[in-house]
Formats: sequence, structure tokens, C-alpha cells
Amino acid sequence: MSNKTVIPFGPQHPVLPEPLQLKLVMQDERIVEAIPAIGYVHRGLEKLTETKEFTQNVFVIERICGICSFKHALAYCQGMESLMGIEVPDRARFLRVIWGELHRMHSHLLWLGLLADAFGFESLFMQVWRDREKVMDIMEETAGSRVIISTNQIGGTRRDIAPEMLAKIDSVVNEVKEDVERVEKVFCNDYTVKHRMVGIGVLSKENAKLWGAVGPMARGSGIAEDVRTLGYAAYNELDLEPVVETDGDCYARMKVRLREVYQSVDLIRQAIAKIPDGPIHVPEKGNPNGEVISRVEQPRGEALYYMRANGSKTLDRLRVRTPTFANIPALLKMLPGHQLADVPILILTIDPCISCTER
Repeated sequence: MSNKTVIPFGPQHPVLPEPLQLKLVMQDERIVEAIPAIGYVHRGLEKLTETKEFTQNVFVIERICGICSFKHALAYCQGMESLMGIEVPDRARFLRVIWGELHRMHSHLLWLGLLADAFGFESLFMQVWRDREKVMDIMEETAGSRVIISTNQIGGTRRDIAPEMLAKIDSVVNEVKEDVERVEKVFCNDYTVKHRMVGIGVLSKENAKLWGAVGPMARGSGIAEDVRTLGYAAYNELDLEPVVETDGDCYARMKVRLREVYQSVDLIRQAIAKIPDGPIHVPEKGNPNGEVISRVEQPRGEALYYMRANGSKTLDRLRVRTPTFANIPALLKMLPGHQLADVPILILTIDPCISCTER
């Protein structure tokens, strides 16, 4: 038997634009163990929230991660609203769904483009990101910014969306759906894609539960769990079923994200059709007191916020558990047994966000 070799993968790698290092213990070309090394982008944001007023923390929280910034702010605001007994206006709840699903669309389209790039399909990568630009343009038109849109605030939203803009959003997301349908056959039927993904990184339903996988990682293994089904924001007034695949491999996780793009289009169109007139914000009164857990479904999976307040303008503690943090143990268990060439695609299919993980 040949000797074992340790090969570092990351923190800089063409296929992994995330500061994560995995020390891969190799037996010839096969992985026998994966040891993670994180800590490259720790920014101390949780500690920072203890020094800022609770209303200012919304802007701090959004900087945990740009791609899912809206969802981070939503989790924080919902927790504060629960502590302060604030009833969010109905229109604001629907606006939160619209902006939240636009964020999910642009996150999944970004990921699909990176997947195409990892295969070397450069034209497919550019096509998907061109489609994503339409979503980014909508966010810029409605919020003045393309990524960190800062439309959430405690008690509702900072901005409204005019009826003519809602009609435009309806049209644009339907156009994006048609664009994605044109490239779907490449992702689902191309020989190279299937050869690199089918049967690779299999995570059984039992192991997904055992290792605490969340989001598309769990749903790709047959676990029908989606925090949106709990009915936060206005999801309880929309038709929503978790997108589930049962094979548990890289291909299944890709199909979950692809289908969730279509699901987000449907949810946005439902929300536009049902959004009521009325105010978009109610002012907060007093200071938060007590402790609360707030959960939202980010593009990568469930984000869990714990907040403890003391009746003053600052928090005693804020703790964030992000979906990538929850999915890393499953990743480390999946890697052994695979070849070194499988590593980039396998890591990519958990859609890692180390910025979220380390904060």
C-alpha cells in the first residue's frame, strides 16, 4: 500500500471563490480524510452588534453576506418584532416575499453559472449570468442597489413598490423563467454534466439528518424541510411545497436549485397578485427585552438567529447559525472515497458561503 499524502485544497482555487481550505489526506488519487481549516474572513460582526443600537444592527447584519443579505436582515427584524410585539403591515409582509425570492433567484442563478464555469462551459456560464442580470436590474430599480438592498427595517420595509413596477417584475421574472428553460436541458441532459455529477457525493436521507444538513443539501437527499412552510412573512398565504429530489448526489442538489428558480418565479407572481394596499411600516416603541430565536430559509438553507435583549438600546447577545456552517459536517463526511478530480464539483454543490460561516 502506498503512503498517504496531504494535499491542501484552497483557500485560493479557480473553482472555489471562497476562503476555505481543506487538507485532503490522499491514498493515491482517492481521498481518505478531509480536515477543514477556516478562519480567513472572521470579522467579529456578532460582537459588533453588542455595541450598536438595535436599530443600527440591521445594516451590520446585512454585511454578513451580500448574496443573502436580505434574508439576514429579515431574520433579525422578525426576531426584534417578536421581542417588541410589533405587528408588521400586510403589504410589507408581501414585499418581503417578493424581495426575498428575487434574492433566491439571483443566488441560485449565480450558483448555476459557477457550476457551468467549473465544467468549462464558458458560454453557458455567461448565458446564466446574463439572465441573472435581469433580476439584479429589478432590485436596483426597486431599491437603488443591486446586492445589499437595505429594504428591511424593524416594523416593515423602508420602500414600497409601485403598481406599474410590480407589473414589470411579473413580466421580467417570467422572462427569466423562459431563459432558464432554454438552458435547462444542458444542465440536466448533457453527458459531461451527468458524468461528473450523477452518483458523486451521495448523501443518504439518514445521513443528511444525522449530520444536520439543511436547504437544497437536505432536500436533494429527500428531506422535505423548508422553513418557509412555517409561514413567516406572507408565505402562509401562498401555495408552497418544498422542492425535493431523492438521489442525494451532486446531480440531485443541482436539480433542486434549478427547480427552486422556477418556484421563486411562481411565488413572486403569487405575491404580486395577492399583495394588498396599505402602509409598509409601523414605528417601533420602546426597547426590546427578552430572548428569541428567529428562523428563515436562505438560498443555501435555514439560517437561525438567537437574540437576547435587556430592555436597553443594545443587545446582550446575538448569535447566528448559517446554512453553510450546518452543511460543512456533511461535506466532510461525503469527501472520503472520492477522487481528487471530484472535489471541486462536490464542494461547489453545497454552495459554500464562508463569509456567512465565519462572520
